[in-house]
Amino acid sequence: MSPATPSLRRFFSCVNGASFATAPATKKKKLVFLGSPQVSVSVLDALLDSSSAPSSNFGVAAIVTQPASRRGRGRKTMPSPVAQRALEKGFPHELIFTPERASEESFLFGLKDLNPDLCITAAYGNILPHKFIEIPPYGTVNVHPSLLPLYRGAAPVQRALEDGVKETGVSLSYTVRALDAGPIIASEKVEVDDYIKAPDLLSALFDRGAKLLVHEIPSILDGSAKFKAYAQDNSKATFAPKLKAEESWVSFEQDAKHIHNKVRAFAGWPGTRARFQVFDGNGNQNTMETKIITTRVCKPSDDVLVDEDDIVFDGGSLLIPCAESTCLEVLELQLPGKRVMNSAEFWNGLRGQELKKSI
Repeated sequence: MSPATPSLRRFFSCVNGASFATAPATKKKKLVFLGSPQVSVSVLDALLDSSSAPSSNFGVAAIVTQPASRRGRGRKTMPSPVAQRALEKGFPHELIFTPERASEESFLFGLKDLNPDLCITAAYGNILPHKFIEIPPYGTVNVHPSLLPLYRGAAPVQRALEDGVKETGVSLSYTVRALDAGPIIASEKVEVDDYIKAPDLLSALFDRGAKLLVHEIPSILDGSAKFKAYAQDNSKATFAPKLKAEESWVSFEQDAKHIHNKVRAFAGWPGTRARFQVFDGNGNQNTMETKIITTRVCKPSDDVLVDEDDIVFDGGSLLIPCAESTCLEVLELQLPGKRVMNSAEFWNGLRGQELKKSI
């Protein structure tokens, strides 16, 4: 047994004592929540609020999240957004667990000792081993931001936006050993706006998922959800692999709609990067790298875009010719190490230099 095990057991044992405010003496079902990023916070809030209602039949017995990490401009070591929110709401710090991996024996031993009835995951960020899945008798339920079996994997919202979908949604499914392949308890469809970006859509879907989860918890805890849950059609499954930094570069040899969808999908991280060629009054050439932040697809008149390599400023935006006679309208950009600026600010900063697409 690892040295961490005794302390885990001691902390977990508080659940059965009077010192744990969110788990009163009445026989409420014990729920463990697993989540890490900011989008998971809405699910945590919904569970804590619901569990505090007089009629609630469950209590949040513990929270599992990713370890503290360095982030932000100062690169300070900070707890995950879920851990931070839990502490703000007065959740006992000793009942917030941060294993490096969910497969750690000390963690699994402590979780089993707690004897949770149900586990809920929402963007936890760690693979759950079979030993974990076997512990809660009512199973582990995942809040997944897609209409399963579509977009199984790490980046369902980003990949859906990259594909230009008009509809997506959120699903509640039981966790099984195969990736996002468990039976579906419930799902809800959401229309996708042509201009919404990944961070905003992620937040909206987890908000919907939190409400759907609270609505379904009674059926999960009385066992009826197991009977109404339906198997996924694996033949219709699509996958949403994790984004990679090297994918962020765009080529204007693609059509404008494709690039616009990528800008929306890669917003936040890793962003969408492009290279431009800048020519001064003497014909000297330099390469400029920038992030493209906000775009639209447009159809400029022929007298605005004369040369297919020229980038012009018109109507407050940069207009960039793209493949198949399409045009990308860029509204906001960001130079390395600088703040996000609108296209007018960017254009003024060129001080009359000529801007062309990079070959």
